[in-house]
Amino acid sequence: MLGNRQGKARNEYIEDYALFDLETTGISPYKDEVIEISAVKVRKGKIVDEFSELVNPKMAIPYTASRVNHITDDMVCNAPYFDEVLEEFLQFIGEDVLVGHNIQEFDMKFIYRDCERYYHQTITNDYVDTLVLAKRCFPDWKHRRLEDLADYYGISTQGAHRALNDCRMNQRVFELLGKEMNTEKKKTLDSNVKTCPLCNLPLRKRNGRYGEFWGCTGFPNCRYTENI
Repeated sequence: MLGNRQGKARNEYIEDYALFDLETTGISPYKDEVIEISAVKVRKGKIVDEFSELVNPKMAIPYTASRVNHITDDMVCNAPYFDEVLEEFLQFIGEDVLVGHNIQEFDMKFIYRDCERYYHQTITNDYVDTLVLAKRCFPDWKHRRLEDLADYYGISTQGAHRALNDCRMNQRVFELLGKEMNTEKKKTLDSNVKTCPLCNLPLRKRNGRYGEFWGCTGFPNCRYTENI
């Protein structure tokens, strides 16, 4: 949905949403372009519809990108441009909350940029970043890539780094993260664990420069701290 304000980050599990993923020519939203966009529409935790399109980026795809996503110039030479595909994507997602892995720092930046480029507006949908949720559920992990989470949950990673395959994988991961969070919430209620006064997420003891303190598990979206 287009408007004048960007949607907000939501650190919670929801049953109805649209999960999406991009493949691009590189990692910079300032100079790189989208070459594939896919999404799955989810209702009550189940996929009910899918969307997927290759995109002609109007530039050569670097070898470093093709090596990861296996998308080549030949595959996109006759594909539509992103202004057309983005319109179809926006119609597909409607007003759904968006979900994706690392979308706060990557995918949403491309979507915001191109909505401004083509429509002079932004996308107002709220979003949930599963990387943020994974940091909350697994604070001690060194890496929380989508493949790491899939391996942990016993989900196949075959076909990873193609957008639709990643969407299907991430949807299953999100559902299981939701169960992790529900269990954490019950433990919090049962044990009277301290909660954040700003966002109601649990507080966790952390070590800082000046010793231990209470920090919100919703970090970095919520930066509430409290002295012990």
